[in-house]
Amino acid sequence: MIDVEDVVPPQNYGLGGDDAGVYYSIDEALSAAEFGRFQYWVLAYAGLGYLVDAMEVMLLSFIGPSVKVLWGLSAAEEGLITTVVFAGMLIGAYSWGLLSDNFGRRKAMLSIATVTTICAILSSFSPNYTSLLVFRALVGTGLGGGPVYLCWFLEFVPPKNRGFWMVIFSTFWTIGTILEAILAWVVMPALGWRWLLVLSSLPSFAVVAFYGLSVESPRYLCTIGRIKDAHSILQKIAEVNQTKLPVGMLVCEQMTVVNQEALLPTQNNSYARYKAGFSSLFSICSSSLIGTTLVIWVQYFGNAFLYYGVVLMTSELSSDQTSCISTISDSNDGSSLYRDVFFTSLAEVPGLILAAVLVDKIGRKFSMMFMYALGFLFLLPLVLHQDEALTTLLLSGARMCCLGTFTITVIFCPEIYPTSVRTTGAGVANSVGRIAGMICPIVAVQFVSGCEIMAAIILFEVIAVVLGLSVLLFPTETKGQQLSDAVVAS
Repeated sequence: MIDVEDVVPPQNYGLGGDDAGVYYSIDEALSAAEFGRFQYWVLAYAGLGYLVDAMEVMLLSFIGPSVKVLWGLSAAEEGLITTVVFAGMLIGAYSWGLLSDNFGRRKAMLSIATVTTICAILSSFSPNYTSLLVFRALVGTGLGGGPVYLCWFLEFVPPKNRGFWMVIFSTFWTIGTILEAILAWVVMPALGWRWLLVLSSLPSFAVVAFYGLSVESPRYLCTIGRIKDAHSILQKIAEVNQTKLPVGMLVCEQMTVVNQEALLPTQNNSYARYKAGFSSLFSICSSSLIGTTLVIWVQYFGNAFLYYGVVLMTSELSSDQTSCISTISDSNDGSSLYRDVFFTSLAEVPGLILAAVLVDKIGRKFSMMFMYALGFLFLLPLVLHQDEALTTLLLSGARMCCLGTFTITVIFCPEIYPTSVRTTGAGVANSVGRIAGMICPIVAVQFVSGCEIMAAIILFEVIAVVLGLSVLLFPTETKGQQLSDAVVAS
């Protein structure tokens, strides 16, 4: 088995200065180029793609009641509109990860945005319930590509303060939910759900329109042997940021794949890509990565279950249809749904701020454990009956912590995986989270509708404890560390 250390770079393997024997890595190049105007553009483009995901998911809260009345749907049929989107996201998260790792981040992003835009617009013209389900499922497939945008941005960020900038990237999700609530508040009463679908697709169209200004990840280019192209992009980053690359030659880690007979070829031929497509999936479950992969899956599943559970419990307990709390708002005007979603989304902002402050100071692992513990404390008083105001306040605090831990998990996952399998690993983990997103509404709503609030809170508490303890099983802390480009053979 060929190991990374056994691979001797050929004479043209590094590119850069004329100093013989002086080498620098991708991370050293990014550190020298610093975080500047070039990365701000990358952040804006990748963040726009992430914002699309949030808007398209959030609008499901608004179109459901309208189409239910229009087509006389049952509650189950209304719920199926959300289910098919999550099912599509589950498939898409896995598929786009494989495409990105084997054909490039840019091609994957263009495909994701194109599928999402076309299907989102077509869904606004749906003549019946069945066609709406089909188009929204296809939109969900496109939305599953969110991890590709995240990984693409990650691969341009220097190690210093990387956690902070990844949290800033994650704020685009919250911005998307807030914008969608405002858009629905304005559009739905006047123009209806079809126009909401059309207008919500505009950011996705913008991703397609500005695609030509994006560049391929230099890390990805290194893994397929295009060192000259990687160096050209790094040089462009330095020029835009008005800095300089280190003296010497750029050297990239040669990609190896675990449990393969030989080092995979880097030529752009169909057989190599076909083989790499399977090997990237097998690699995240190999002996050297299986422990990390399982812990990441636990984190994604548990975080998604907690986040959506707390969100659903907040809305269910605030609903005028529940009999589980004695103090209920008498307001039932048409704008209450948009107003409630808007203000509950704002509750996520403190969680993002806390994550941004902690992640590069105490590290990913300790930040997650602290926020799990804080979320546990917010939920604990709800084991007993509390008045409406205190219940809302405690659930908002728990939602803040859930988003914080979820954000750090989303940062931690692609940092742990090497470049050659990064988006595959993040995509599969995202799929696991989508499964939790499909299961959670069934469980949470059943608990609340049956007035078993205590049982639901205890379940959330147990999940928080398990997640907090499982963080200790992560083999490494990625704070300030260079990203790995190769899967080390075992």
